[in-house]
Amino acid sequence: MNADFSERRVKMVDGQVRTTDVTDLGLLDAMLSVPREAFVDSNQRELAYIDEDLRYASAADGAEPRYLMEPSPFAKLVQLAEIKSSDVVLDVGCGTGYSSAVLSRLASSVIALESDAELAARATATLASLGYDNVVTVTGKLSEGYASEAPYDVIFIGGSVEQLPDGLVSQLKEGGRLVVVEGSGNSGVARLFLKSGGTVTARRAFNAAVKPLPGFNRTREFEF
Repeated sequence: MNADFSERRVKMVDGQVRTTDVTDLGLLDAMLSVPREAFVDSNQRELAYIDEDLRYASAADGAEPRYLMEPSPFAKLVQLAEIKSSDVVLDVGCGTGYSSAVLSRLASSVIALESDAELAARATATLASLGYDNVVTVTGKLSEGYASEAPYDVIFIGGSVEQLPDGLVSQLKEGGRLVVVEGSGNSGVARLFLKSGGTVTARRAFNAAVKPLPGFNRTREFEF
């Protein structure tokens, strides 16, 4: 393990994550152990631990840009889900797999859903090379979730959305939690959705500026 990157990882956790009220020791340990630099493009490795979103390179022509989420809002969103060691987690928009690697240290297993085939291939290869064997990468439309392995204890959505589809929320188990940032830019709000007694309720958690995921645009109504 590269000592320089290990030191940067500690500085990231101490300077960006702990300082934003992230206190879950399991999550902090996971972020200290997962090599974030392995999940970014080779020309961005030196930037892997800065407090900014990092854009992925993708071969998909005309595809919407995709980003590795900034460490602080990522950690706060994961903490909000209160993941237990017995939980099965759906990671929506896993990108190259960093989020799934962190989640896998907290959960029993992770289904890593990605719509971009190249990003999914990178996630599969990187996760396998690092030994994260409780993660399975699948491809599909992000807004549809992954019904064939549902229901899930936790659904983590790795980007902001304009509209949360009911079909995705319906993939929660009883007692399940879904965490997401709704809204874009500085107007984004992290919310926790909880399924209890067959009913899903939501509560506002904190403000967060997170890059959007494709496919979650609000349905436009036509005016005649």
